[in-house]
Amino acid sequence: MTDQPGREPEQRLPARRPPTEAAPADRFASPPQTRAQGLSPERAAKIVRQSGNARWVAFLAVAIVSLFVIVYYFYELGAPFGLSKPRLDQQADAQQVTVIERGYNLYEANCARCHGANGQGGIGPVLNDQMKLFSHLSPQYLKNVLTVGGRYVCGNAKSLMPIWSDVNGGPLNYRQIEELIAFLRAPSTEEFIVRNPSLNEPVVGADGKVETFKGWLDPAFKPSADATEVPACWSGSGGGATQAPASIPPGAQTLDLVALNFAFDKKDLTVKAGQPFAITLDNQDPAGTLHNVQLRKADGTVIVDPPTIDGGTKTTYVYDHLPAGTYTFICKIHPIPGMTGTLTVTP
Repeated sequence: MTDQPGREPEQRLPARRPPTEAAPADRFASPPQTRAQGLSPERAAKIVRQSGNARWVAFLAVAIVSLFVIVYYFYELGAPFGLSKPRLDQQADAQQVTVIERGYNLYEANCARCHGANGQGGIGPVLNDQMKLFSHLSPQYLKNVLTVGGRYVCGNAKSLMPIWSDVNGGPLNYRQIEELIAFLRAPSTEEFIVRNPSLNEPVVGADGKVETFKGWLDPAFKPSADATEVPACWSGSGGGATQAPASIPPGAQTLDLVALNFAFDKKDLTVKAGQPFAITLDNQDPAGTLHNVQLRKADGTVIVDPPTIDGGTKTTYVYDHLPAGTYTFICKIHPIPGMTGTLTVTP
């Protein structure tokens, strides 16, 4: 529609629109209450206080964040001058303690019956000897023995040492092998907690105290200058060699004793009081089986504790004279009835 009828469309002008009123100025301005002609002193002071408070809040936030960053930095990397250890090192130490405590339970369940509760040896060879731990029982060596069995030690396919790794059909997985090795090489300078294998809770003894144990490896041990290297095939004790016969004093009484099948062939021995005597021990049990002849008083007090000898070897123990009375001779490695007897010292 246009207001000029009779003209051609291209000559027609658009129809005029009705006049509109201008929008009020208040529509584009802030509310009246915010457009005061001036600020009162109270209002200005309040604004200043709010601004100052905001700056203090920002400062405190920055300070707290900065302090947190500094503390976390030293928590992760350790405080200077060795005041604390890095977090990862602390966690590694805690995990190592856990590994050793688990290894203790594995040893008690699988190894103690042959190697002794404290690694002193028995059917199997000694494990707690410092020379062995220093140069022979390395983690890799122990892993090899546990993986392929006792044949790795001396090439004996009939060795009593079984295979423990499940890689070759044994009962222990790789993690349990690592835990067992960690226990065998645990330091004697640290104390560990005996834990229930099922519940992982500390075991409390009859005295109401938590039971503990220590490792066998002495970190400060150094072999003497004249020490000989431990043989690769070694199942003996204390130095790895057969005990040489001792020098028997002239006129001393000599007794013979045979150890076979974890039993002494004699249960009663007799010597004279006031004279030194000797006992020749013939250990006829298999290699890796340690025996000795320890002397004790009637109350169990140990008088003489000679070195052990390996199976298949023989040695002579020389003892000083004893007062008349009754004593006990016993194998300290196997304090069982079969390896216990009575020594009578007559006037």
